[in-house]
Amino acid sequence: MMLSRAKPAVNPTPSATASAAAADKKNKVPKLEQFILNRDYTGAITMLEFNRAAGKSDADSLYWLGYAAFHLGEYKKAMETYQTLLQDPKCDPICHLYLGCCYFFLGMYKEADEEAQRGPTCKLQNRLLFHLSHKFNDEKRLMGYHQNLQDVIEDQLSLASIHYLRSHYQEAIDIYKRILLENREYLAINVYVAMCYYKLDYYDVSQEVLSVYLQAFPDSVIAINLKACNHFRLYNGKAAEGELKALADKTSPGFKFGEDLVKHNLVVFRSGEGALQVFPPLLDVIPEARLNLVIYHLRNDDIVAAFNLMKDVEPSTPQEYILKGIVNAALGQDQESREHLKIAQQYFQLVGGSASECDTIPGRQCMASCFFLLKQFEDVLIYLNSIKGYFYNDDIFNYNYAQAKAATGAYEEAEEILLTIQNEKFKNEYAYLSHLARCYIMNKKPRLAWELYLKMETSSESFSLLQLIANDCYKTSHFYYAAKSFDVLERLDPSPEYWEGKRGACIGVFQQIVAGKEPKDSFRDVVNMLRNTSNPQVEYIVRVMKKYAKDNRLPI
Repeated sequence: MMLSRAKPAVNPTPSATASAAAADKKNKVPKLEQFILNRDYTGAITMLEFNRAAGKSDADSLYWLGYAAFHLGEYKKAMETYQTLLQDPKCDPICHLYLGCCYFFLGMYKEADEEAQRGPTCKLQNRLLFHLSHKFNDEKRLMGYHQNLQDVIEDQLSLASIHYLRSHYQEAIDIYKRILLENREYLAINVYVAMCYYKLDYYDVSQEVLSVYLQAFPDSVIAINLKACNHFRLYNGKAAEGELKALADKTSPGFKFGEDLVKHNLVVFRSGEGALQVFPPLLDVIPEARLNLVIYHLRNDDIVAAFNLMKDVEPSTPQEYILKGIVNAALGQDQESREHLKIAQQYFQLVGGSASECDTIPGRQCMASCFFLLKQFEDVLIYLNSIKGYFYNDDIFNYNYAQAKAATGAYEEAEEILLTIQNEKFKNEYAYLSHLARCYIMNKKPRLAWELYLKMETSSESFSLLQLIANDCYKTSHFYYAAKSFDVLERLDPSPEYWEGKRGACIGVFQQIVAGKEPKDSFRDVVNMLRNTSNPQVEYIVRVMKKYAKDNRLPI
């Protein structure tokens, strides 16, 4: 027998007491306080509604039900709960403020204001009325409630949020950082700081600040959504969509908080796929939904729909001013309306000239657009040159940049930039073809300009391009292609003007052949083009040319 064993060979059977304790702990029903402390508001609501159905609820149950529903984002349910409570004459008057908060988050601002006025005078009432004043654009009233704010965390967070809503992001950051210095445990404030940095276009800084919160709460809908938005700006839509997919895997199908926001952003990440199904119901829920639907319509050339969405918007953010400018510029160009173009120019000037936007990329784009509409292309280039490094392969930027270069006579650079454009829609537009044709002609490549015309189908645009080639070639002494262009123009429209152009160009080619600057093979083409016209002058000109050809043994 071994009497010296220190450890048992077989694990002993747990004692009956230990087993009973473990079973008791497992079977114990969690208390409401535990659900609230764990922020498990779904669990809290389930328990409260079960107890209510079983007749076990007490006087405070409805208060807790409203609290849990509100914090879960189920504002309608919370609203109905507080409305039920307020039917009791003995109800605490603070419920008027709680109901006002529910109305506020449901966008029922008038009702929220009425309930707030019925509630007791306190810090919560002041904060609610402060936010409502912002919603009503009542500056005088806003400043009144602003003066009542105190140096306590709740009031300072309200003030920071109003700064954020008014695009005063740096002021909001300053408040958040001051609170964080004294309260490191308030990790959620990092999300607010990250949102401000996102709005300031510091996406990498936003991501760094956000990671502090995500380490503690990796399943936060708001934080993961912001991380996806940063990825969209830093990388692409696919990377951003991957983040939201990970969020969907972490949450249960019944989890609804932030659902509209996620649906909205997925459409943006997928370049507008499903925009007409998702955006319209969210127009009055998510402010960006209207702006993104406008962008979708602009990208699909539905300028009128985009204009109608923006016409009643009173812009308050740079993005809204910019979009107002863009839709007016697009409509002005489409309908040849000077009034809309002037309005667009003014909006662009407001953004580009503002202290907060003048040194941002969108601000400089706005100033470039303003000068573009004013046809001051030297000034356009000052602004576009300062930001071209950010738009190396951007077709829209290059399209505008090339037009400005061509307008200032930098045809070689303009040609080079135009040829980098890959967008087939742009490459088929008359503006693109006409600018490229002009660049070819000015850069002594008239044959390439002529080939651009040959590839076009017969239309009013091809006729206009032919006129441009004819006139530009004539001005630059490329008489052979000027003659060919005027010849086609004359056949399409037998106008004396085109005959005079063709006659001058043909004589110009003859002169260049005599001077040895044009191949002698062109001689026959010139004679044939002249003979396409039934004009008494033709025979005299052809006779002179034939005499020269005979004397110099040129084939006719």
